[in-house]
Amino acid sequence: MPRIPVIRAARHIENVRYAIRNVVAEASRLEAQGQRILFLNIGDPLKFDFQTPPHLIEAVHRAMRDGHNGYAPSAGIPAAREAIARECTRTGIPGINPSDVVVTSGVSEALELALTALLEPGERVLLPCPGYPLYNALMAKLSAQGVPYTLDEEHGWTLDLEEIDALCTPGTRALLLCNPNNPTGAVLDRKVLEGLLEIARRRGLVILSDEIYDKLLYDKDHTPTASLATDVPIITFNGMSKAYLACGWRMGWLVFCNSHLMPALKSAVMRLADARLCAPSPQQYTIQPALEGPQDHIPEMMKRMRSRRDLTVRRINAIPGLSMVEPDSAFYAMVRLQLPGVTDDEQFVLSLLRETGVLFVHGSGFGQKAGTQHFRVVFLPPEDILATAFDLLDAFIREHYVAGGHEARASGPR
Repeated sequence: MPRIPVIRAARHIENVRYAIRNVVAEASRLEAQGQRILFLNIGDPLKFDFQTPPHLIEAVHRAMRDGHNGYAPSAGIPAAREAIARECTRTGIPGINPSDVVVTSGVSEALELALTALLEPGERVLLPCPGYPLYNALMAKLSAQGVPYTLDEEHGWTLDLEEIDALCTPGTRALLLCNPNNPTGAVLDRKVLEGLLEIARRRGLVILSDEIYDKLLYDKDHTPTASLATDVPIITFNGMSKAYLACGWRMGWLVFCNSHLMPALKSAVMRLADARLCAPSPQQYTIQPALEGPQDHIPEMMKRMRSRRDLTVRRINAIPGLSMVEPDSAFYAMVRLQLPGVTDDEQFVLSLLRETGVLFVHGSGFGQKAGTQHFRVVFLPPEDILATAFDLLDAFIREHYVAGGHEARASGPR
């Protein structure tokens, strides 16, 4: 018989990583063996005690009953695009027409369409560090270069405008923002955004502004990037997953803001959108009811989230060797690890998981300042589950790293 060759994968995919789900493989193995796992790793409110608003479920049900189950227009149904354009106007973004909107299968697809249309192999995009792992995965997929810019933990996870300006080269095409930020929960000040826009203006950059958490705020206001400039090309990304509690529907969108500055890029995105046909059709009929219908579930959600955030901040900052900045938005926090012998936060997270069943995501999976160690905590679970998880975390650290108030064996758990 002829020898069947081993089929290799593309080399540039070797750099694709997605830390949020990668750690789940070990958790699933332990769960299959009967160990109870406390999942504080994934930002899906529907895994906990939150539910999709009933009027949105009725809207998608009605769309299916009414026969909207075939292909939709590639850029989205008119009612959805019109509602998104009106939402932009309500939030202070000027001059948006429905033709500037593309409805996508989640923000993930929206980002992929925009970056694919924008980048040649080897070109550079400035990415937040720490940042959502998808950003670097897309860079690897496109054979482009993701260049990290530092979010400064010592100053509330803000960014350094001088660093960003210094990172720009002739091959730098865009700067990507995640504001509000995953994984830190930080919200950028208006003054910082204005500084970024000035850099983009001077350097000829496109701003890619991921604002999926813009409605999930505690005390700090969010300013849409595109509300601050009419002379900078900005693409804004948003969707249904977080504020409208519909992660699995995969409903997102991108909006070309100041689209007259990027007609070729807009045309390229539209061609790519045509090539993949459309986003899921029935779910598109929920966008207008979401954006323009009842919003009362959001303050109710944030009331519960505030209590869970406050519990998380209080408990984490009371554990020896841990500290965190209070998040201004969303349901994430980056926890700083300063424990003897901990030089690999992924191994710390896995050791904690195997011994206690508590699952976080290692900070190195999001990127972090050299020489620091972190893990991301998702504080979506109810307070009793959070309290149990933090009790186990506290006991684990005190057993392996602290004894009688003094630092213990530097090697940590075996």
